[in-house]
Amino acid sequence: MKQEKAYLEAFEKYADVLYRHAFFRVSDAERAKDIVSDTFMRTWDYIGKGNTIDNFRPFLYRTLNHLIIDEYRKKKTESLDSILNERDVPEGVFDELIEGSLEEVEFSLDAKRIPLLLEQMPKKHQEVVLMRFVDGLLPAEIADILGEPVNTVSVRIHRGVTWLRKNADLPVSYTMTDNEIRKKRKK
Repeated sequence: MKQEKAYLEAFEKYADVLYRHAFFRVSDAERAKDIVSDTFMRTWDYIGKGNTIDNFRPFLYRTLNHLIIDEYRKKKTESLDSILNERDVPEGVFDELIEGSLEEVEFSLDAKRIPLLLEQMPKKHQEVVLMRFVDGLLPAEIADILGEPVNTVSVRIHRGVTWLRKNADLPVSYTMTDNEIRKKRKK
């Protein structure tokens, strides 16, 4: 009974945040809703089997991220430009991201460039940057969700932000690799 009540509270508290995270990752409102719905269904099934969840937030994020990975595996590879054009992503969708989150890292980009750059960012940095600046999670919370040390998460966030800064002034079709960034730093 306690777990069911905690589940309902978690649904009320995290459904919108999980939807934003899923939408940003899959760029499709309907798929994002389906993935969040599946996340809560799997969580309910887990509880229904008599399992206990001590902290719903990391559990829900882990489940959501596994479902997003499954979604990527299902899709055949498409170029990001074709996805944005095909889905007719309206301008300004990422305004909240620019005004709030990226202001924290002291630079701003055209709203259309943000998802393009994030898509090109190394995956190990992309995930933590999204969780930190889109979802507003603290490094300790991200570490808990990913099951990694806080220091590792903080370093990845820093490297992801550095990568964005280095690539922000380049054409979207060209982005620097981590090795190119390191070489540029040494100069």
